[in-house]
Amino acid sequence: MIVAFSVAPLGAGESVSEAVADAVRVVRDSGLPYRLTSMFTELEGDWDACMDVVHRACDAVAAHGSRVSLVLKADIRAGHTGELTAKIERVERLLDAGD
Repeated sequence: MIVAFSVAPLGAGESVSEAVADAVRVVRDSGLPYRLTSMFTELEGDWDACMDVVHRACDAVAAHGSRVSLVLKADIRAGHTGELTAKIERVERLLDAGD
């Protein structure tokens, strides 16, 4: 499964960089494959592992404000691994074939 999520504190002021860094630290320390983008963090693993990381990332962000905002999207596809990069590679091959 691939999970894309964005977590941020509410009521913590204009910049949320420190809170986001704390959340990403949780993701990085989990050992799961992940990718950080400007708007989301994507990680890959089984249901329990991914949800545990999201939960702990929310807990880390909660230390920075009185509320936490979480946006989560999941691609649940049994029997597939390595899709964090494979999905992109398939699209890039199609783009390259069309050039």
